[in-house]
Amino acid sequence: MRQYLLCFLVCAAIGCQESTKNMPNGQNAAKSSQNDVIDQGVEPTEPEQTEIYEPVPPKVDLGEHGVPSDAIVLFNGSDFSEWVHVADSAAVKWLLNADGSMTVKDKTGSIQTKRNFGSVQLHLEWKSPGDIQGDGQNRANSGVFLQNRYEVQILDNNDNNTYTNGQVASIYKQSVPLAMASRPSGQWNAYDIIFHAPEFNEVGERTKAGTITVLHNGVLVQDHYELKGTTEYIGWPKNVAHGKAPIQLQDHKDNSRVSYRNIWVREL
Repeated sequence: MRQYLLCFLVCAAIGCQESTKNMPNGQNAAKSSQNDVIDQGVEPTEPEQTEIYEPVPPKVDLGEHGVPSDAIVLFNGSDFSEWVHVADSAAVKWLLNADGSMTVKDKTGSIQTKRNFGSVQLHLEWKSPGDIQGDGQNRANSGVFLQNRYEVQILDNNDNNTYTNGQVASIYKQSVPLAMASRPSGQWNAYDIIFHAPEFNEVGERTKAGTITVLHNGVLVQDHYELKGTTEYIGWPKNVAHGKAPIQLQDHKDNSRVSYRNIWVREL
């Protein structure tokens, strides 16, 4: 009996050694079965039991102006090749400036991307003109529309009050921003937007609301806001089923003279 027991223990020890021999840094097999341990409700007793090594995140490099290597550049100052007018898909008539920016040309109409997008990380920079004209909603008013339906407001609110669910960085007529983080009129602002598109079932019912997070000049101003539907100027939000759609920049048609630069997007 002793011989059998000794043989069993030796074999077990050899088996354990073989199972760990090819693990990096002498990790034990518990690392590769972390999910099994968690699923079974067994409390880990070693730090290695809660360490995983896959999946490995892809490496993203930052290029000129901080553009990620996996981003789609929508505007870099050279041309309007990624854009068309909303009304008729015609070539863009906005102003292309020598400093690498573009400016809304009054009453020519809003523009949108040629590509359709779902959930995205969007970066854009904008500025209102330094020579101030108008007040309220008529001072440097524009907006960025996700999927042509969900607007993050652009407006010069410096010493210029308006309804707060329509001020700069609001989700228009839905969510008041957590802070007003604008730079002085005439200086560049940055929006970093995380948008998760709403989901609809096969009969067109919304099954999951879309969400928007906004950082305005690095300040969190919309925190995973759950959209009630489209951002309407008049009326309640609507929830008509849709798929991917363009990103739109607004011509408010009141001589807004808002400028844009450095626009890129990462699909999520």
